[in-house]
Order: sequence, then C-alpha cells, then structure tokens
Amino acid sequence: MTVHPEERELPSTPGRKLMLLPLVMVMFFTVSGGAYGLEDLVGSSGPGMALVLILITPLIWSLPTALMVAELSTAMPVSGGYYAWVKKALGPFWGFQEGWWSWITSFVDMAIYPVLFADYLNTLLVQQFDYHLLEENWLAHWLVTLVVIWTFAFVNIRGAKGVGSSSNLFGAFVLIPFGVMSVIGLFSLAQNPVAFWDPFVPEDSTLMGSFGTGLFVVMWNYLGWDGLSTVADEIHEPKRNFPRGLALTIPLVTLAYLLPVGAGLQASPDWAGWTAGYFPQVAAMVGGNWLGVWMAIGGLVSAAALFNALMLSISRLPYVMAEDGFLPDVITRRHKKYDTPYVAIIICAVVYSFFTLSAFSSLVVIDVIVYAASLMLEFAALIALRLNEPKMKRPVRVPGGWFGVALVTALPAGVLALALYSTYEEEGWRAIWMSGAAIATGPLLYPFLVRFVKKDRPTGAVEVEYE
Repeated sequence: MTVHPEERELPSTPGRKLMLLPLVMVMFFTVSGGAYGLEDLVGSSGPGMALVLILITPLIWSLPTALMVAELSTAMPVSGGYYAWVKKALGPFWGFQEGWWSWITSFVDMAIYPVLFADYLNTLLVQQFDYHLLEENWLAHWLVTLVVIWTFAFVNIRGAKGVGSSSNLFGAFVLIPFGVMSVIGLFSLAQNPVAFWDPFVPEDSTLMGSFGTGLFVVMWNYLGWDGLSTVADEIHEPKRNFPRGLALTIPLVTLAYLLPVGAGLQASPDWAGWTAGYFPQVAAMVGGNWLGVWMAIGGLVSAAALFNALMLSISRLPYVMAEDGFLPDVITRRHKKYDTPYVAIIICAVVYSFFTLSAFSSLVVIDVIVYAASLMLEFAALIALRLNEPKMKRPVRVPGGWFGVALVTALPAGVLALALYSTYEEEGWRAIWMSGAAIATGPLLYPFLVRFVKKDRPTGAVEVEYE
C-alpha cells in the first residue's frame, strides 16, 4: 500500500530537519540571494522610485503572501505544501494545475542560476586573469553549469539539513560584503550628506511609467514566499518555526536590498549606468578593489545558493504528484539512507541540465505570469477553506476576519494586474498569449495523465485537525 506524504508520521526529534536559523537562510535564498539583480531597477526607474519600490513591495506583495502562507502552512504542514492546500480546498484537478504550473516555471528559473554562476565566473577570470575560456568555448561554459547542478543535486539527496547548513555558510558569505558596503557607504553619507534619491524618476519617464517598469523587476526579487511549504514535513516544529521564519526573512530581505542600494547610490551618482552585474563596480567605488572582488565572488555564491535552496522545494513537486498517481510511480522512490526523494531530484537535475543549453532569459516574463496563476490558486484555496472548513485548526490566521482575507488577496492581485498591464505595454500580446499557452498545458495534460498514468490509483487525502 502506498503511503501518501500527507499521512506519514512526523518524527518527534529534529534529526535531519531544518531548525529555525537554517530555515531562515534557506528561505532567504528561495526568495532573494542578496541585492544582485536590482541594478536594473535603479537604472530604469530612477533612484527615488527604486527606493520606494524596495520599501513598499514587501507591504503590498510579500506580507500578504506571507500571511496566506503562514495560515495554510501551519494548518497543513505536509509534504507538497501549496499543492496539498489547493488539492484539499479545490480538488485534484486544481491541485494538479498548482503543482504542474509551479514545476514548469522552475524549468526556466532553475536553469538561470547555473548559467549566472558560469557568467560570473567568466567575468572574474577575464577581469582578474585575462582568461577567456568560458566565453570562447560553449562546452566549457556548459560543463561549469553541470558542476553546479549535480553538486547541489547531491547535497539535496543528502537531505534538508545539509541544504540548511550550506545555506548558513552561503548566507554569511553573501550578506557580509553587502553589510560592509552598507556600513562604509552610510558612514560616508553621514559625513557628506547628498540627495542620493535624486532624481526621483528619469526625466524621460512619468511617475506611473517609472513605477510600472520597476515593479516587474522588484516583484521578481520578492517572489517565492510559498516555496518552502513543499518541505514542511522536513522542518522541525513547522507550525511554530515556519511563521517565525517568514517573520524574520521579510525584514532581512528588505534590508538586504535597501541598504546596499542606498549606500551604492551615495558612492555612484551615475545612476543611469546601473545595469545587471554592476554591484561589484559599485562596491569597488565604496570600499576599494578588494570589496569589489568579494562582491563579485559573492555573486557566484549567491547563484549557487539560490539553486541549492530552490532545488529543495521544487523537487518535492514531481514527488507528491507521483504519490497521487499523476506521474510515474518510480518518482516516489526514497533514498534508503537519507529518506529523500532522490529520483525526483535526479529528474529535476536532468531537466535543468538540458535547459541551461539555451538562452531562456526571454521567457522570464512568461515564467512570472505562470507563477502568478499558481499563486492566485493558493489565495483561492485560502478563501475556499475559510468557507468550507471553518472549524479547521489554524495556529496562525490572517488577521481581520473576512476583511483581512479580502485585503491580503486583493493587494497581490492588484500588483499582478499592474504587472500584466506593464508587460502588455512593453511586450505586446506575444508574452500574454505564450503565457496562456503554458498555462493551458496543465488542463490539456490532466485527462491524459488520469487515463493512462493514474488509472485506478487513489488521490491521497490531506488530513487536517479540527477545533
């Protein structure tokens, strides 16, 4: 008899589980990884608007999502996380869509980070040693991405605790240079005050145009608060530690963005020159060449750590869908020593190895739209469970009753609507239609998988406790 992950008893001792500090660091890397990638926000939206977006996006996007995640993850701390929430609230069809859409977005996401690692390494080798192998030889570049993918696939096979321990080290290495840069920059600002937020928006842009352009960039840097719900059964005391982790990580990510950007603008008044990969140069302006090199190496570490943390959460999706019969049963195999879904991890690693061969950066907009569809299903699950399971135990609740639920749903929905409009303005209908096609793969695949793969296998029930 197949034991569904929702039915597996949780050990009473920590064992190989994530404790609070490693949980915060893994959560940090599933969402952020440092201020790398925010340079385009400054260059496109202007210094003042960039700082405003960094401050308000956690309030209108991160906090509402985190409140929803806290309620559902503490009520149902099960393997599969958001897949299980949607399945419980809306049924197997929508549960499958949630899992499928979330998994296919990872094909683009997870291929980006090994490629970024190889690109950062190439920049370091060229600038410091005038060594051009990685930019001249595509095979060498690809082999570097494979080293990243399969190294951290092995770390993940060894279990969540190993991912957490490595994330602690990576977090220190990434955050310290940003911290040093922030302290030096803010001290210099105190000595020589300047209006580093000026101009508020570029001269050739309007207030709303600058806001809409920057919102898409900053949304990308605040995605992923639901990620670690998929490994809730691998977190020590998830009902207690998961919401605490969210409460600690939101301000950590916000400060990790706000302080370096402010310090960097003080030292680098040429804000229009801020483009992707510019932080090492800014750090060199603030603290000298040594800090710039450290910041560049931090980019390498951040890319690897993002892949490591995200592999932990994403690899559980094919596993739980296979547990429910939507994917081949072989994917449910667990490692005899580490009790991890090693087949699911290996399958993910193979897919990502293939996707690193091509330039998929143009699909990032589509990726965010598909992610948005899965996120809206999670908010729909929040509402449906409030209606259909009013007596379900909720150790953490979205405050404010139905008004609070409506508010935390409306804010992210409004942000997503604005981002979609901005996408249409910049990309036209092409990105919208391609996103719709990607979303349509879920409903089209579902009847085929039910008939030919799932057959008579039952869908696992999500057990909950009642008051």
